[in-house]
Amino acid sequence: MTVQTFIPNSAQAASENTVTQPQHTPAIDGSVKKLYIETQGCQMNEYDSHRMADLLGDSHGYVLTQDPKEADILLMNTCSIREKAQEKVFSELGRWRKLKDKNPDLIIGVGGCVASQEGDNIQKRANYVDMIFGPQTLHRLPQMLDQHFDQIEKPKKEKIKLVDISFPDIEKFDFLPEPRVEGFKAFVSIMEGCSKYCSFCVVPYTRGEEVSRPLDDVLAEIAGLAEKGVREISLLGQNVNGYRGETFEGEICTFADLLRMVAEIPGIGRLRYTTSHPLEFNDDLIQCYRDLPQMVSHLHLPVQSGSNDVLKGMKRNHTIDVYIDKIAKLRKARPDMHLSSDFIIGFPGETDENFEETYQFIQDLDFDHSYSFIYSKRPGTPASELEDTTPEDVKKERLAKVQKWIKRSSIDKTDAMLGSIQRVLIEKISDKDPNLLVGTADNTRYVTFIGDASWVGRFAEIEITEIKTLNLVYGELLNLEPDVA
Repeated sequence: MTVQTFIPNSAQAASENTVTQPQHTPAIDGSVKKLYIETQGCQMNEYDSHRMADLLGDSHGYVLTQDPKEADILLMNTCSIREKAQEKVFSELGRWRKLKDKNPDLIIGVGGCVASQEGDNIQKRANYVDMIFGPQTLHRLPQMLDQHFDQIEKPKKEKIKLVDISFPDIEKFDFLPEPRVEGFKAFVSIMEGCSKYCSFCVVPYTRGEEVSRPLDDVLAEIAGLAEKGVREISLLGQNVNGYRGETFEGEICTFADLLRMVAEIPGIGRLRYTTSHPLEFNDDLIQCYRDLPQMVSHLHLPVQSGSNDVLKGMKRNHTIDVYIDKIAKLRKARPDMHLSSDFIIGFPGETDENFEETYQFIQDLDFDHSYSFIYSKRPGTPASELEDTTPEDVKKERLAKVQKWIKRSSIDKTDAMLGSIQRVLIEKISDKDPNLLVGTADNTRYVTFIGDASWVGRFAEIEITEIKTLNLVYGELLNLEPDVA
């Protein structure tokens, strides 16, 4: 068997950016082919998985299934952020192999960040995988699938292994179909990759350097979603507030400028974004919170540590004072701001004093919730070479202490909603009671209240009258806003 492999660090895009998307039609016999996608990791991966489904639905007529046993194609969209991510992939592939043993025609594909890192290893350890592709080449799935079908009858020694983990320019968006709309919220990816090179992070090596989508492409996608009923947009990127998209006139659009333009699109009543970086969180962006009512009073701004010594080892290139100053400005613009962050506990060299600085910082900033976890060594990153002498049980104790405090803070903030008035996007009728509607507040809590089914998809002002759980409150309608379309 011949193996065609593209090495991310050295090779150009397989197509030299000239790829064209073939047109396909569903099977003439009317049969329905089913696609199963397992998604690991971040919201970027969730977005990519949705686009894979859109792509193969349009190109080959595949429909999604939730049962891998009935699928004709199994795709795994992988993430390499956490420790043992690779082993998780191979463990799942082992289960999929049993399905392929029962059905030799089953097609198995592995994409995402682990595919970028471990393409060669996947071929060696799981030679039953038919296609391997990176985050930047998922748009080539139809061609890869066609190549697979063309080779079915060929002798094994003549087959070409389908591997494309190259890093082309941000071409994939040019070949993806219009996204399918489900509900009233949508994610829109505006940039790929990251150029910050934090010492613990694999993203620059798995998704490449920062590349922003052209402004017109982003606005066109959002306008199309709004016409289809989407009312809340979440902008996505590994370093989303570092967006620098080219305009039609050849100039550069900043993230703050993009937010102002999106806010003007008819139908868009709420704006979120993730994940942002403190270095790019500038005064222009803070001004957006003063000027744009569509911006939610909720921000996820990863800091990773509350110790300057640890931040230096992480190569975050900012100090705690810088972060605190930016949040102070933001809360002056939006006093009701809910703040969340990421914390890595037990980074190599983190002392008891360093941890206590982080713990005090978390209390001082009054975070609503966090994504916190123990440091995991990622192969190929600078931090993986650092000496780590902190016992694992100490790391676990530190993490438990952080998570306990933040959970308490989150509970307090939910309790504080009692008697407040919240702007809620009404999303659906309750599964438990047809008289109840369910929506989300700016701070991400679910809100239920009595209402009419015709209100779904609109915004409403709700007075909170009862706290149900940490993430669920009950209220009464005060005002139903006109449809923003």
